Amino acid sequence: AGLSGTIVETADLGLPSLAGITGGQSDADLTKLITGSNTARVWYAGEDKARVALLGALGETDVIRNGSDVWMWKSADNSAAHYTIPAGAGRKATPKALPAGVPATPQEAADAALAAIDPSTRVTTTGAASVAGRDAYELVLAPKDSASLVGQVRLAIDAKTHVPLRVEVYAKGANNPAVRVAFQQISFTVPDAQQFAFHPPAGAKVTTEKPGDLQKDAAKAKAKAEAKAPAKKPSDLSRPTVVGTGWTSVLVAKMPAGNATGKGTEAATAQGLVNALPKVSGSWGSGHLLSGSLFSALITDDGKVLIGAVSPEKLYEAAGK
Repeated sequence: AGLSGTIVETADLGLPSLAGITGGQSDADLTKLITGSNTARVWYAGEDKARVALLGALGETDVIRNGSDVWMWKSADNSAAHYTIPAGAGRKATPKALPAGVPATPQEAADAALAAIDPSTRVTTTGAASVAGRDAYELVLAPKDSASLVGQVRLAIDAKTHVPLRVEVYAKGANNPAVRVAFQQISFTVPDAQQFAFHPPAGAKVTTEKPGDLQKDAAKAKAKAEAKAPAKKPSDLSRPTVVGTGWTSVLVAKMPAGNATGKGTEAATAQGLVNALPKVSGSWGSGHLLSGSLFSALITDDGKVLIGAVSPEKLYEAAGK
């Protein structure tokens, strides 16, 4: 029915220091997501009443939905954007009865989920746990394929509400999680309605957006771009493909020909970041490698990008196919 709480996300993906990505920009959002910590407050009182506040050292960003009104407020520049959701948008018909095969209880849902991942995943439990002062039970998911860089994923589930309270992802052989998202505090009491009644602070710059017009413009731009785009050949990798299955899958994509890294200053910056990565080569060709504790990424000189929760050798293997 409702909840409120504080969520903390931390990440340390074991990436090398790269100026512009992982070094020298401690306040950059990307840097914090992959090497730092983020804190958010959340409030929920139904599908049309929700609020998220991302707390940072330099300010706070809030997104508030209250019925058909949606606000985004940034304290850093005291700006607020107001959106109005059209009547009936996003609503779905409520089925009178669940179709055959749809889980009717949390236990049935859990059984179905575990059965679906069983071929590639070993599932165990550590028993009881405590998260944000609440009793929970912890499931441990581990790849059966030893080639994966992921050691295990731990899910702490609230014993009473069955809401996930904590998710931790460990690299193989690591004692500390590479990624951790957890409630630091949580209450399942429905928040007061005042939490969703936003009033712009004095002096705030307020803009009114029209999502309908923006959607129409985006649709027109997409149709125009598709009309100009050349027909794609079956072997074209501009659409990502996947090599392998399960935890050792490798995503393979190809940058657009002649525009691999953009234009102007942006292109030069992107190319500089690529060149800062270690140079690698093999029977598959040559390129640059980004290697972390949980994943590896290969950017080949002929424009391919390969990424997966696997060792570099797996990427080289996929690049040669």
